[in-house]
Amino acid sequence: MALQLLSALCSAALLFTLTLVLPVQTGELKTVPIRVTVKDDFSTMLQSYHTSVLEGGVLYGALRRLEESNNGFKFTVTVDPNFGLFLESVNGVAGSEAKQKYWQILSEHDGTVTVLDVGVGCYQPKTDEHIILKYTTWSKDSH
Repeated sequence: MALQLLSALCSAALLFTLTLVLPVQTGELKTVPIRVTVKDDFSTMLQSYHTSVLEGGVLYGALRRLEESNNGFKFTVTVDPNFGLFLESVNGVAGSEAKQKYWQILSEHDGTVTVLDVGVGCYQPKTDEHIILKYTTWSKDSH
């Protein structure tokens, strides 16, 4: 009996402790507007889109939201068990290991363009950020 009482008290203490450290979610989640540009180094393709992502959400969510908005944007990803999501194709154009071509993800924020060091499954866009999906090559003989 004492063991059951002790167990119940420990459970109650644990639940109370969890309520102190877990954030309380109130209201609706805020969305963050972003712009996405699709650029192909090997053609004249240059398309711009506007979408949003939940605050704290990842780029993958913004791209899914864009795809579901029926603006003609499509993309696919592959999943690597060690490194996560890789952008495989955009608007029907797929990367190719044989041709040494891939989709590079860039960010333009406040006039500065940088290459993202994480993929679509990890990167958290900022408000009004410009994401550039650039089809390019990793070979030294570009084009």
